[in-house]
Amino acid sequence: MLTLHRAAFVLPDPADPTAPPIPDGAVVVRGDRVEAVGPYGELAAAHPGARVRDWGRAVLAPGLRNPYGHWLLERAYHPDPREEIGVEPVADGLAGSTDEARCGASARRGLQRMLGFGVTAVNGPFERASVRTAVARSGVAGLAGSGGAGGSAGSVGVSGSEGAGPLDPLAVLPFAEAVYGRVAAGGRADFAVFAAAAEGRAEPASGGCLATVLGGRLVYRRR
Repeated sequence: MLTLHRAAFVLPDPADPTAPPIPDGAVVVRGDRVEAVGPYGELAAAHPGARVRDWGRAVLAPGLRNPYGHWLLERAYHPDPREEIGVEPVADGLAGSTDEARCGASARRGLQRMLGFGVTAVNGPFERASVRTAVARSGVAGLAGSGGAGGSAGSVGVSGSEGAGPLDPLAVLPFAEAVYGRVAAGGRADFAVFAAAAEGRAEPASGGCLATVLGGRLVYRRR
């Protein structure tokens, strides 16, 4: 089945300054692949039977890469809502833990929260088997390197922990450095939709993720 994702701006490759945004653009997805990228009018005419997801005044772009994955998934603890201790990562809450079931469950919750920020790739290394399994099953791309864009993952600290960082890459990285990959015909359909930082601007707002798509599947949608 074909799905046509429409947005006020489509940014095929924000990291490339020569790749301009497409106003009133669209991305056509077939299965887990991008079939076409271009102006909405042209793609809608070429694919009259496609299901349309209209994201309105939003920005559609490649998903984000979180460079702090090792700390967030192997050292920080992501509480179960039933524990009633909040939803923020507990710094070093897994440090020294040998309970793989607890670590795996925490990683799954952490990955789910990352999807809510448009994350489609996360940096390792991942030394725990339970965390590697959680990453593989999530559909999020697990990357081998541990460093952030242009430097060490520990360059921005949270709660004083070495290598710590936020769930939202846009809280600490410029958009062009935070994106992972491109939205291009033939490529895997991994992308995110963001509220615009300001009316009429092709720039996403930090914390403004509206939806995340992995392999053509809508895995997160803001309620």
